[in-house]
Amino acid sequence: MHGVTRFGVKGKLAPRYIGSFEVIERVGEVAYRLNLPARLGHVHNVFHVSMLRKYTPDPSHIIGYEAIPLQENVTYEEQPIRILARELKVLRNREIPVVKVLWWNHREDGATWELELELYEKYPHLFNFQLKVVL
Repeated sequence: MHGVTRFGVKGKLAPRYIGSFEVIERVGEVAYRLNLPARLGHVHNVFHVSMLRKYTPDPSHIIGYEAIPLQENVTYEEQPIRILARELKVLRNREIPVVKVLWWNHREDGATWELELELYEKYPHLFNFQLKVVL
């Protein structure tokens, strides 16, 4: 397996499903070899069944394959679109402000809860108010 790149996890979000690809053969009891495109030629093409999602064909369903700009190490950077909700998580003697963020290339059910302060430091353009920090 020298020189073969695998899908790695960098940061909080990883490319969970990057497209629909044809299954070439079954390898062992729980692994499948996929027919990956040439641009993913450096990725190992055998995947565990838990990493795959079954596609049920529907004649009215047209698959729009949108290429995600992958980096050399087969990761990509997520960009937030907007903030959907705000909450204060109350711990014993602390309150932690969190925000629900909608990410690019994700639906609303794929939104994640992030720390408000960390998100403000990285993406201040999402906030249209002055963030107040109490220490």
